[in-house]
Amino acid sequence: MGQDSHRIINQGGEIEAAIGRIAAEIIEVAKEPQRLALVGIHTGGVYLARRLASILSERLGTAIPVGTLDITLYRDDWTRLHVHPVLKGTNLPFPIDERQVILVDDVLYTGRTIRAALDALIDYGRPRRVQVAVLVDRDHRELPICAQFVGFHVETLAEEQVNVLFSEKDGSDQVVIEKPVSSKKA
Repeated sequence: MGQDSHRIINQGGEIEAAIGRIAAEIIEVAKEPQRLALVGIHTGGVYLARRLASILSERLGTAIPVGTLDITLYRDDWTRLHVHPVLKGTNLPFPIDERQVILVDDVLYTGRTIRAALDALIDYGRPRRVQVAVLVDRDHRELPICAQFVGFHVETLAEEQVNVLFSEKDGSDQVVIEKPVSSKKA
């Protein structure tokens, strides 16, 4: 990857501060913290959900449960993406009925991932309320989906890719925009 093909737009302390702001916003609307649960969408959403749950648990003085959701087979494009999809598994170690569920993902783009996550989540029960928290909202919606809790709003071109790196998996926290590599020669 060439130097001009990507740029780091947020990192380290900026990301931690954004996660703290998201947690504060969730606390403002959490009328019944004992009914709150976070569900991270594989893969980036899982890391973000765990961090949020840690902050929320500390600030609210009660353990906030975290689940993980694999939406692979709920995607409307999985047959075009993978001949043999890799399943990461769903783990919801709590009933979701009557809970305030926050679906958590790293990037909100077209809205199709959240749509698939809603379909998957409803197969496990009937939450009282579902909201969406993302670290990066980059617009370009194809579906009428929005996030209620957002760390960063980032303007991008549709053909650019936004990658979120988490220290737990990647060694550092970064939000990186990658430009498509042109195949044209000068």
